[in-house]
Amino acid sequence: MPRRLRTLFPGIPAHIVQRGNDRLPCFRCQNDRQFYLAQLAELSSTYACAVHAYVLMDNHVHLLMTPSNPDGVSLLMKNLGQRFVQFVNRVHKRTGALWEGRYYSSVIDSGAYLFTCYRYIEMNPVRARMVATPGDFPWSSYRTNAEGERSAIVTPHRDYLGLGEDEVDRARIYRTLFSMSLGDAGMDEIRKVTRGGYAFGSEEFKKELAAIAGRAMAPQRIRGLTPKPPLRV
Repeated sequence: MPRRLRTLFPGIPAHIVQRGNDRLPCFRCQNDRQFYLAQLAELSSTYACAVHAYVLMDNHVHLLMTPSNPDGVSLLMKNLGQRFVQFVNRVHKRTGALWEGRYYSSVIDSGAYLFTCYRYIEMNPVRARMVATPGDFPWSSYRTNAEGERSAIVTPHRDYLGLGEDEVDRARIYRTLFSMSLGDAGMDEIRKVTRGGYAFGSEEFKKELAAIAGRAMAPQRIRGLTPKPPLRV
């Protein structure tokens, strides 16, 4: 079966997922994660991809970023993957594949859809029962987005900036989003569209992107969810 083409668009957020080979750990220690984040900070600047959210789980990563050009995400992920594999192989004296293969991606609509993706990413450690609250996990963007911790990686999306008048207000309002459940249907759709390279958003959003891309941006069996915006922004 031929690979489905990735369809990413400048100026539109993308949800990226990359897994360890055979679901084995890709991060063995704190230094591994620190190296990965340092490279992400450098390469996101080099390839003009604004990173809005991330989480480094034991055997996979989630990134939410907006590229400034069509090849930005592809170049970032290629170089990030290569640098990290070389580092891990050298430090841990290993050989062989580290990543499962190609990363998965989907494009994300603005407003409620975007904030659903933020929460989906940063709640991963809680769903995995690694921590009780997202703020307890040090390897995600939650402490930056929700608690105002400084980051060399995170660039706020314009919708995030619209949450409040200043940093304190935005972080406070952002935290309130995590009191609301994502729901099984919402999480299931995010997983399906990411694995399929589709869009997570309104029907109008999907149709607009499909017209540009020349291909469907949603599988036939998935009907777009229309969650009400969690906040007036």
